[in-house]
Amino acid sequence: MSFVGSTPIAQYIYETCAKNGKRVQALGGAKNHAVVLPDADFDFAADALIGAAYGSAGERCMAISAVVAVGEAGDAIVDRLKDRAAKLKIGPGSGKDVDMGPLITCVHRDKVAGYVDKGIAEGAKLVLDGRKCNVPQHEGGFFLGPSLFDDVRPEMSIYKDEIFGPVLVVLRTKSLDEAIALINANAYANGTAVFTRSGGAARKFEREIEVGMVGINVPIPVPIAFYSFGGWRNSLFGDTHVHGMEGVRFYTRGKVVTSRWPDANALPAGFNMPTLG
Repeated sequence: MSFVGSTPIAQYIYETCAKNGKRVQALGGAKNHAVVLPDADFDFAADALIGAAYGSAGERCMAISAVVAVGEAGDAIVDRLKDRAAKLKIGPGSGKDVDMGPLITCVHRDKVAGYVDKGIAEGAKLVLDGRKCNVPQHEGGFFLGPSLFDDVRPEMSIYKDEIFGPVLVVLRTKSLDEAIALINANAYANGTAVFTRSGGAARKFEREIEVGMVGINVPIPVPIAFYSFGGWRNSLFGDTHVHGMEGVRFYTRGKVVTSRWPDANALPAGFNMPTLG
């Protein structure tokens, strides 16, 4: 049994199938972080994060939904994200030069918009409001523009929950150590990234971060399907991932064949453990 969905259902399926002797991998939710350090190329990072956060209207398990800005990177990256997100063209997928299409259903669109309401009520700073998105000649569509929050705190629902929509939140930390601790404390551990020019900072991040897929100046760290795909903690239940040889081993069963073709002069079978010697 292989499953992708929300964490509560993934955990239920994993426990139920395992109890009944089934081989199972169950991928759950995600809250993917991207750390931006003060030495990063802010224009490059902002361009990468816009696509990672708002591509597919944020409706993908590998979307970056939380930016952790370290020190002086905060204002610089927020200003660039706001400027780029505000210029995104929203419309039907068949439209020309459309950057972001509608959400999957009206119910989900309203649920995502409700998280924007929650973020405001919880005290986060709404930098860009996507709730008033209007697409001419498509007023009945399930459209929602990009929303961007700053000064988000870990206890807020817009940080704790997987929104699965075009809502990007920015948290601020004073150091890389604090950023790593923040990410490692999150319930989800699917994917993460760091933007930096420092090889030392990158190596520290990749060694100490407790997340299944890690990108260094790569916002969505699943470049080719051969690599193992799947996270840690509440993002994956099971001991194998999906892609690569782990996926092959999951979907197949091993068989060991021991054979011997003795000639006429072979010794008779004994009571010892047989060998191929």
